[in-house]
Amino acid sequence: MHRTFLILCLLAGLHQAIGATTTAVSFASLTLNSEIQVDGQGVFLAQVASSTDGSPLPVLRLLPAPRLGTPLTLTRANLQQLVAQPEHGMIVSNWVGAESVRILRRPRMLGEGEVKDLLTKSLQESCVRDRGELELRLDRGWTPVNVPDEPLTVRLLNLPASGVSPLLLVRFELLSGSETVGSWQVVLQVRIWREIWVTHAPLRRGQVISETDLVRERRDVLTLREPLGDLAATEAELEITEGLQAGTPLYQRHLRLRPVVHRGQTAEAILQDGALNMVLKVEVMEDGAPGQIIRIRNPLSRRELRGKVQNEKTILVCL
Repeated sequence: MHRTFLILCLLAGLHQAIGATTTAVSFASLTLNSEIQVDGQGVFLAQVASSTDGSPLPVLRLLPAPRLGTPLTLTRANLQQLVAQPEHGMIVSNWVGAESVRILRRPRMLGEGEVKDLLTKSLQESCVRDRGELELRLDRGWTPVNVPDEPLTVRLLNLPASGVSPLLLVRFELLSGSETVGSWQVVLQVRIWREIWVTHAPLRRGQVISETDLVRERRDVLTLREPLGDLAATEAELEITEGLQAGTPLYQRHLRLRPVVHRGQTAEAILQDGALNMVLKVEVMEDGAPGQIIRIRNPLSRRELRGKVQNEKTILVCL
């Protein structure tokens, strides 16, 4: 115990500037408490003692706070040594009250709900981000444990490289400031909730789609392995690439731009070569939507070209 006290005394003095000067403060006597609880900020004089005449004590940090579950006992002699250090500059003529003070870290019980909230916040920020709203459930529950009665943060020790999965093994540490409270390992059931487009009624292949054919539903997207359909990606008309049943999530592969030119039809090709423009009748070789590059053919020379679809009658070719 004496060795621990000496170590704590050394730590307490590290924050003081070398050569600092203070004006000595004298007290006729201080009343020592028998037991106190402190937080991570440290052990302060006003916590361990009070003046017998009721005058306020100076704000003096005597020692770092002890770790949770490791009480520290200071005798009157110990305290006399601490307050008499040059950086404190206090003179106490007499100590009354208890012979020693037992100092404990203030504890509280950490339950499953708080652990889940801490892990959810950490994984949301580090892994899920804007993909949706993360929901966690501890697969085997949580046994409440004693922790310091202070705000806690989580440090993930095995951040999954491939992202979260429906069943996830996580190792983590709990921190109180820079102090490590402990480490644990849990198995999590994971969901990521997000509103997505879902078919409202059966849709057939080639059907032009509108928002009236779809509804927004909150679904767990963690089990959906394909890119989801985005109706806001283009202002052009979209059509369905395959038949879909009602209640089916809309994937990107279910959508395509509705073609305005079709294979076998005749269209006008505008050939641009610098300042020279020519208009030529061509045969369309494949379906195409506005903005898409398709193959076309000169029916006279049988030469194939590639051009960008402008509208249902015009294709632009840059030579």
